[in-house]
Amino acid sequence: MTLANKITLGRLALIPLAVYFLLTGLLGLAALLFVLLSLTDLIDGYVARKYNQVSELGKMLDPLADKVLVVSLLIGLAALGKTGALPVIIIAAREFLIASIRTHKVFAASPLAKAKTLVQNVAVFMLLFSLPLAELVLWLAVILSLVSGWVYLWQSQFLQQLRSS
Repeated sequence: MTLANKITLGRLALIPLAVYFLLTGLLGLAALLFVLLSLTDLIDGYVARKYNQVSELGKMLDPLADKVLVVSLLIGLAALGKTGALPVIIIAAREFLIASIRTHKVFAASPLAKAKTLVQNVAVFMLLFSLPLAELVLWLAVILSLVSGWVYLWQSQFLQQLRSS
């Protein structure tokens, strides 16, 4: 178990606490923990590369932790009425589909997928505080999610396999 993987597992373990803070109205703590957990995504990647700890487990766990963090908080935000269900469902469906494909073939995150993750994180933060334009940023995240998801489907040859079945 590498240090990078331990950081990622720690991030996964703390997600329920962020959701708890959100659902109990401790929005400042939820936002703080969300930002810290989002930053650990950068830290575990840095550690893995710097100390030559890139592993197959890490390649699978790291994007999974990103998805679980964002989707969990979006579901909580929708439950609290801070956003609508439709963008949350679209993002969650995309994330589950891509995660299932990644169980068969690991892809490095594309620049588009990294932009998607950044915009999703910004949207969650903005929604936590009901900031102006938060819904617009969330819909931008939906568009980036769909486009980057389409690229992953294309790269994985998932679409070609569907057509040949």
